Amino acid sequence: MATFFGAIADDFTGATDLAGLLARSGVPVSLRMGVPTEPPENTAPLEIIALKCRTSPVQEAVHETQAALEWLKAAGAQRFFWKYCSTFDSTAKGNIGPVAENLMAALGVDQTIYCPAFPENGRAIFMGNLFVGEQPLAESPMKDHPLTPMRDSNLTRLLATQVTKPVGLANRLVVAKGAASLSERLSKLAADGIAHVVVDAVANDDLYIIAEACQDMTLLTGGSAVAMPLPELWAKQGRVEKSTLSDVRSYDAGPAIVLSGSCSSMTNKQVADFLEKGGPSFRLDPLEIAEAGNAKVLNWLASQYSPATTLIYATAAPDAVRAAQDRLGVERAGYLIEETLAACAAEARDSGYRRFVVAGGETSGAVTKALGITRLNIGVEIAPGVPWCFASSHNAGIAITLKSGNFGNEQFFSKALEVLEP
Repeated sequence: MATFFGAIADDFTGATDLAGLLARSGVPVSLRMGVPTEPPENTAPLEIIALKCRTSPVQEAVHETQAALEWLKAAGAQRFFWKYCSTFDSTAKGNIGPVAENLMAALGVDQTIYCPAFPENGRAIFMGNLFVGEQPLAESPMKDHPLTPMRDSNLTRLLATQVTKPVGLANRLVVAKGAASLSERLSKLAADGIAHVVVDAVANDDLYIIAEACQDMTLLTGGSAVAMPLPELWAKQGRVEKSTLSDVRSYDAGPAIVLSGSCSSMTNKQVADFLEKGGPSFRLDPLEIAEAGNAKVLNWLASQYSPATTLIYATAAPDAVRAAQDRLGVERAGYLIEETLAACAAEARDSGYRRFVVAGGETSGAVTKALGITRLNIGVEIAPGVPWCFASSHNAGIAITLKSGNFGNEQFFSKALEVLEP
């Protein structure tokens, strides 16, 4: 089938989040890990390329997303989407804005929208301000994110520091009047030279209005939820076709392992829930790894093979994270944990584990790379934006879910494995 829609995601959990929501439409979705090295073949109508560029240097992120864009254009894509986190994770320099401006230039478009809202997961935008639940972004746990602490809730201000062209707003009052009202607002802003438009959304109905108004824009940007209604609209127009294939859950038999590198508030609760229920677990200490390496956890895992779900985690409270970063530096502390969890993933696979629950965007990137995964088939959702996926890893059929830090409820780890059962 010909590719119509091409998306680029700035991390791996965000890519599976997007894939899971798009797959609700019944239109086939293909998720590729990293820019493919081969020319497009066997493509799906909806193609997603997962990158690991959220915290990369700006020019590196621009270069990598440009390469992904060229592959998607070669695949035949006519509509494009730049996917970032629903909490607008970024630094003062990017990478959300710089990548968007480069994609705009490459595609020859003068305007795009920014809408990271995800109402099902408590992410709403009102008058340009992003809320996490009932808290403004800058008052939520995101203010203590170890890599991208968010200290401002206003998206127009955040975006203005990252782009070279003017930023505007289409607020909730405009969106609530319907697609025609939003289209009119975007046209007026375009006439005034406004290239970057933040669009409010507080409920799923808003997302459908935005999708209807913006479905013909060459480039859209946002969180996964704003793209969710698009395949249904395009299917009604005959631009994409739904599949009659049923959900295929193809993976080999073997025990499950949870690899948790996220230090988000929700992941801390999920780890606590797992520990309270019991089961084999190992806590990673970046200071200990820096001094003695990761042999201790790898030896523990090699001797641990058990039908019970195993947990290896670096998840910790903000104070503990900061203490390790103060000693090791932010980049080195993160690198040590990512590389250790990646090594644990490879050891687990070689030991016969076949179900992987991975928490954290950076961790997911490291784990999928260690497992040699280049393409994922999207399966059933565990929670909004978190599907099970299926892949081949060194000739082993595995099931894997990549969870963004704050997604899911406190029982997510146990629920994930229950959902996977036939």
